[in-house]
Amino acid sequence: MTCSLVWLRDDLRVADNPALVAAVERGEPVVVVFILDEVSPGIRPLGGATKWWLHHSLTALRDKLHRLGGELILRQGAAPDIIRTLIRETGATALYWNRRYGKPERDMDASIKDYAKASGLEAHSFQANLLFEPWTVRTGSGTPYTVFTPFWKSCINRPTPPRLPAPTPESITSPATLPDSDDLDNWNLLPTNPNWALAFPVRWTVGENGAHAALERFFASRIDRYAKGRDFPAEYSTSELSPHLRWGEISPFQIWHATDDFRRDHGNSAEFSTNAAKFLAELGWREFSYHLLYHWPDLATVNFDARFNHFPWGEPDPEILEAWQQGRTGIPMVDAGMRELWQTGYMHNRVRMIAASFLIKNLLIDWRVGEAWFWDTLVDADPASNAASWQWVAGSGADAAPYFRVFNPVLQADKFDPKREYLHRYLGEYEHPMLSGYPEPIVDLLESRNRALEAFKTLADDPRSIAPPTIDL
Repeated sequence: MTCSLVWLRDDLRVADNPALVAAVERGEPVVVVFILDEVSPGIRPLGGATKWWLHHSLTALRDKLHRLGGELILRQGAAPDIIRTLIRETGATALYWNRRYGKPERDMDASIKDYAKASGLEAHSFQANLLFEPWTVRTGSGTPYTVFTPFWKSCINRPTPPRLPAPTPESITSPATLPDSDDLDNWNLLPTNPNWALAFPVRWTVGENGAHAALERFFASRIDRYAKGRDFPAEYSTSELSPHLRWGEISPFQIWHATDDFRRDHGNSAEFSTNAAKFLAELGWREFSYHLLYHWPDLATVNFDARFNHFPWGEPDPEILEAWQQGRTGIPMVDAGMRELWQTGYMHNRVRMIAASFLIKNLLIDWRVGEAWFWDTLVDADPASNAASWQWVAGSGADAAPYFRVFNPVLQADKFDPKREYLHRYLGEYEHPMLSGYPEPIVDLLESRNRALEAFKTLADDPRSIAPPTIDL
């Protein structure tokens, strides 16, 4: 018995899955595998919140595959070794996957493809998770883009739009004998002692069905106000698709064409076009982040702007850092955001910028400390967007203008939460701070701002002027 082997990674869906389609169309039985690899060199271990999401996403995917006649094989360990083992166990004659863009992942995929071809297997990778492959988007001089606006203009002005989503297979044929599979529960992806994700299911419906329900909800009740409403954290104005995109439960091609179809069906008014263009530009920021990660693989650990290698970040005081992590800084907008993060695994994007700016600039703590905390606590912790966005707020990233910007969390609350609805939602003690023991501010905002500006004077005076939109899909 021979078969086609489909290796899924961050593409946990059956619709618009080119690797799965190719395997089914080949005509042989199909074995679908997901490998939890946190041991291969350079592979970053998952954070706690993304592990929670992954558990439920794999459960949903397994059910989807069962309905089509397929099975999901789970293995844990070094992916190259497991793929070689599965090829021998299944008699696979073809290996298919959808591309990844981090350098350790690309190097791994290239070595496995070489092994497969040398072993006589048909081996193919597919474009499934980005609208525009990073190596295909270049400036007029042939270099990678480092500014968002021209990058996105170059993408959307191409003569042909992104491809249509691939069809969902009508059925999947499994081999008569399947290889052994791990028990998902034995991976211990879910928190237990304590179960800090207890409230996550209230906020999220994980899986491919949940992703499409979120997109439909966005079109039904949110997109008409998106361009303005996305800045107000008390409003439910964003699509909340980012964790679904993180694990590929929905593809950017599906989002792009669904938005285009919705725009066409609703008359393509100027107001709707503005909202739709803004929404797609947020998808563009994700594309830009992966463009950066592809060309600058150390985006999560190395300052994009080398001047910041000498920026005087201090050694973080454990008590101060813990106050920020737990939402006990005494700065309401920061604390509300950090508590939203802890309770839901998510934080509204504008509040992410405020909380990040406070850590980096008011507390003078290295952006990498904050990036690592978000990596562990966000359900949408994405290797490209998380790093690019933290560097952007820090001023060390691409297109980070002006790099010396310091968000004032009080003014931000006045402007974007004027009725204090968001603050009341996550700060139960906010209404009566003197009675509830709400903490005093851990720093003086004006004094710490001035200290940050003095620190920026150690850098060359080269402010960049065009700021990209920030992802809040």
